[in-house]
Amino acid sequence: MRKLGSVVGLTLFLAGLFASLPTSTAAQDQDPPGRVARLNYIQGSVSYQVSGDQDWVQADQNRPLTAGDNLWVDKDSRGEVHIGSTAIRMDSETGISFLTLDDRTVQLQLAQGTIEVHLRDLEGGDAFEIDTPNLALTLTRSGEYRVQTDPNGGSTVIVVREGQGQVSGGTDTWDLRSGQQYAFNGTDDLSYAAYAEPGFDDFENWCESRDDRENNAPSAKYVSRDVDGYYDLDEYGDWRPDADYGTIWVPRGVAVGWAPYHSGHWVYIAPWGWTWVDDAPWGFAPFHYGRWVFVRGYWGWVPGPVVVRPVYAPALVAFVGGGNFSLSVSFGGGLAGVAWFPLGPRDVYVPGYRCSPRYVQTINITNTRVINVTQVTNVYNTVVINHNTTIINNYTYARNETAVTAVSRDTFVNARPVSRGAIRVTPQQLQSVRPVDSAPIAPGRTSYVASTARVSQAKPAVPFSQRPVVARMNPAVSRPVMQPNQNNQYRTFVQPQRVQPAPQGGNRPNQGGQNNRINQPNAQQNAPQQGNQQQNAEQQQPRGGFRPFTPQGGNQQPPQQQAQPQAQQQQQMQQQQYNRQPPVRFTPPAKASDERYDVHPPLNQRQNQQQAQPPRQQEEHRNPPQQQNQNRSEQHDNKHDDNKH
Repeated sequence: MRKLGSVVGLTLFLAGLFASLPTSTAAQDQDPPGRVARLNYIQGSVSYQVSGDQDWVQADQNRPLTAGDNLWVDKDSRGEVHIGSTAIRMDSETGISFLTLDDRTVQLQLAQGTIEVHLRDLEGGDAFEIDTPNLALTLTRSGEYRVQTDPNGGSTVIVVREGQGQVSGGTDTWDLRSGQQYAFNGTDDLSYAAYAEPGFDDFENWCESRDDRENNAPSAKYVSRDVDGYYDLDEYGDWRPDADYGTIWVPRGVAVGWAPYHSGHWVYIAPWGWTWVDDAPWGFAPFHYGRWVFVRGYWGWVPGPVVVRPVYAPALVAFVGGGNFSLSVSFGGGLAGVAWFPLGPRDVYVPGYRCSPRYVQTINITNTRVINVTQVTNVYNTVVINHNTTIINNYTYARNETAVTAVSRDTFVNARPVSRGAIRVTPQQLQSVRPVDSAPIAPGRTSYVASTARVSQAKPAVPFSQRPVVARMNPAVSRPVMQPNQNNQYRTFVQPQRVQPAPQGGNRPNQGGQNNRINQPNAQQNAPQQGNQQQNAEQQQPRGGFRPFTPQGGNQQPPQQQAQPQAQQQQQMQQQQYNRQPPVRFTPPAKASDERYDVHPPLNQRQNQQQAQPPRQQEEHRNPPQQQNQNRSEQHDNKHDDNKH
């Protein structure tokens, strides 16, 4: 560890970070998603391609994934992805892309290969869609589903172990019920066959073993099943009672002097901005949910209340540093650095990205048990509305040298390992911390993927951008739409509207009310590309006041004479907007319990117990549309719910 010598001063840049947060209730439309995806298990060779980058790199299992990101599981490999309580398992030579991922919608492209989806909870109004080259599958109930599509894109096989779904493709739709296997062949004119569900193979046996691990995780007593990574905590730590904070989780095997947010790196992920990626195999849940506390000489993680869908945060820290944070005269006198510390259970998190007051309330109340809405509102008004960051000095660990981690600007921006470049901060230096209006650090070209990531040879033979996909909903990421040809006139589907969701969940209809056959574009969304860095950076200017990165060497500030009047006008406008808005009424989140989620013994165990029952009769269908409609009507009348346990 290098010692930080003469310091010009550690400066909180939270004021600048929050300067452009909107206060109007219309800003709720700009709130980032409250959930992300995470590749939580890797067996063999797995790679990913982040939105905006052309390279496939070796996967990092703790890096959050969102709309526009792609995953590839190579030959003789497997991977597991979680979106909250939902598990998506990928078999050998399988590729998926996240087309839409927000609070209400999950839309996946299955480019090729086999996935098993265990949808544990589907709220009314939510949509979960899996798009393949020849059909779109909408899951309408929680359950377990296996979907397989061939590399040529001409066939898709679906096994509904539990639950119900609906397939859209060509000019027709089919309702799917549990206990069946369905094979769909063709593209514009689909034929299908239905059979009794097959037995489990090695892949599904592995999937059930993963389910069993989650079902029996002791940590589910203390953490919501919507908090991804709760099942990792039992192997790497212990739950201990605490008089002030209830039951807390304490990691095992950490080094002496270890502190949260010290072993890992920072990456930039839109729309949240700077996001922490921890090195520990258990390092997802404790760094994106809850709070940390230092008690009796060790750090413990305090989870939030056990509620449905707590809101994901990119990092629950407060930043220290900025343009006036000088490392040392001996290092050149002007080398900029950044420092941060974890938030304690009583500290209010104010995001550094655009969001509404309601979002700030929810992300705090669902992640800590010892603050209330009034405290959150007071901090929001003080910091965001009045731009007064003196309250931040009262944060639990703002002046605790064991909690503060500092690195150079180069380490931070270029996603380098923090533990290797960490700089020691002394108590005397922390006494000079003062709130100032300091500019945050903008991302550079290397901010989007870890510096330690290696370009992978494990990638699909055909890029996802060249694979057609049938989608029932319009993807969130920008895609060129291929118009149907004259022989493929898609029918408009009757779908429940968002304002009146169906009891078992609904779909978000696309703008045209049709099946869309789309091509995935070349990823050009987040990271600026060489040759047009400045243009892309300006288009993707991060929320929260970050200035675009420029290839000439850094952050270009507008003249002070121009910036000051603009900032004053913005502050006055925000204050006027806030004064016109009625008080935000907070609705407490729903409590979570296992009765809400699809948690049960492995299906293969139940299947063995039912072997004495006669198998379902095999049936095949290759009928004209009129007869198919009649069959679907008969199926609808005979639907039954196999999903109650």
